[in-house]
Amino acid sequence: MATLALLIESLAGYPRLLQSSIGHPVQWMGKLITFLDEGLNDPDASPASNRLNGVIALVVLILCCALPGMIAAWILASIPYGWVINVLIATTLIAQKSLSDHVGEVERALGNSLPAARLAVGKIVGRDPETLDEKGIAKGALESLAENASDGVVAPALWYAILGLPGLLAYKAINTADSMIGHKSDQYLNFGWASARLDDLVNLPASRLTGLLFAGAARLKGAAPMKAAWAAMWRDAGKHQSPNAGWPEASMAGALGLSFGGPRTYHGELVDLPTMGQGRAPEGPKDIAEGLSLFRNAMTLLMLLGAALAFAL
Repeated sequence: MATLALLIESLAGYPRLLQSSIGHPVQWMGKLITFLDEGLNDPDASPASNRLNGVIALVVLILCCALPGMIAAWILASIPYGWVINVLIATTLIAQKSLSDHVGEVERALGNSLPAARLAVGKIVGRDPETLDEKGIAKGALESLAENASDGVVAPALWYAILGLPGLLAYKAINTADSMIGHKSDQYLNFGWASARLDDLVNLPASRLTGLLFAGAARLKGAAPMKAAWAAMWRDAGKHQSPNAGWPEASMAGALGLSFGGPRTYHGELVDLPTMGQGRAPEGPKDIAEGLSLFRNAMTLLMLLGAALAFAL
């Protein structure tokens, strides 16, 4: 069913009518996270106490998301063609089409206007877009594409395949919590600790798999890009400050003959990250287009792999 969910979502995405009328499930999760943050995050508490508050908030969040998934899965399993509804629900929590569309928007904008490209890339990166030139925008778009291929597509599909709707919903809850409260600011250093650490854990298998998928997809362009992806992944992935993001980023950089990482600005603060890959820096729309082609081929490979495993089992 995970393969079918990937296929449907790649073609249809999340319907605009649903978005405009009821919002998106991740937005619902975000509202619950905000409620828990406002109620439990105590800046005056001791670090240990606020860590415990963060653990409690995370457990409540996961239960509030996974339990409805368990009930829905049980009900759908007992009705004719309930599996179809199960798959359609799963598509709402996979972001293959939206990721491709957003990065494609950056590619098109970069070919026309630097301000428009900054606006477009600001939707998918955390760094300050106003500080980016054409090369910085191209690099930011590609790094975001690589990282989000893992936690926005491969990881949801993987946990759906392993644990069904409850696993998918729990994963998205954890990942959304990490994006909202898992950063190392004074406000969330302790309260968001559990969310950040659990997100690292649940993304570990998908990040490695995504790197392998990029390397496999690179084989379509010849043996050399595949070998470069493998070499960059094994050499550079561990340099990244994240235990997971380096795997898909390094693999994509190697496959495209590019280099990722280096200096960038977050909220006015300059950060210099280790380099992923040994090629040149991304330069513009053409590099983004090649990255999108690699991404689509890798996701096709994922669907083929899923279909083969389903057939074998």
